[in-house]
Amino acid sequence: ETPAAILNIQDIAKARRDRRTRLTCFVLGTNDLAKDTWAQLVPGRVPMLPWMMFTLAAARAEGLTILDGVWNDIGDIEGCRTECRQARDLGFDGKTLIHPNQLEPANTSFAPTEEEVRRATLVIEAFDKPENAKRGAIKVEGRMYERQHISMARRAVNWSDSIAARGY
Repeated sequence: ETPAAILNIQDIAKARRDRRTRLTCFVLGTNDLAKDTWAQLVPGRVPMLPWMMFTLAAARAEGLTILDGVWNDIGDIEGCRTECRQARDLGFDGKTLIHPNQLEPANTSFAPTEEEVRRATLVIEAFDKPENAKRGAIKVEGRMYERQHISMARRAVNWSDSIAARGY
């Protein structure tokens, strides 16, 4: 939540390796960063994108969950939805919320869409076919997928299944 933390984020993330810290998640304090850097909280968050991505990369390098900071305008649900989608597109796991009316936009923005789950299932099934067992890349519905996409596809399907199992 400080410029010093951003500059030292890799070392902070490495604390995950020490069981005594019990570090499992980063929460990006965008309001605090704006305060300390004088960056403006503007739509699209251009001033913060480098910090967000650097923090996300450090979190992923150490296997940490990472949550985006809060959306301040509790009356602007569509603005919240837009910022949730941006955070999801950037790779964040979720968003910290400050009002109950932010639950729906966050839940729907971070959950895989039906289309994403359908496509992910097709990719998994295609790579599971015996004729594709040794292939590094295949075409599914006119699009190329590499083996690395299997884990991404499984994540989408598993996430969707988990949400369904909880009744959301």
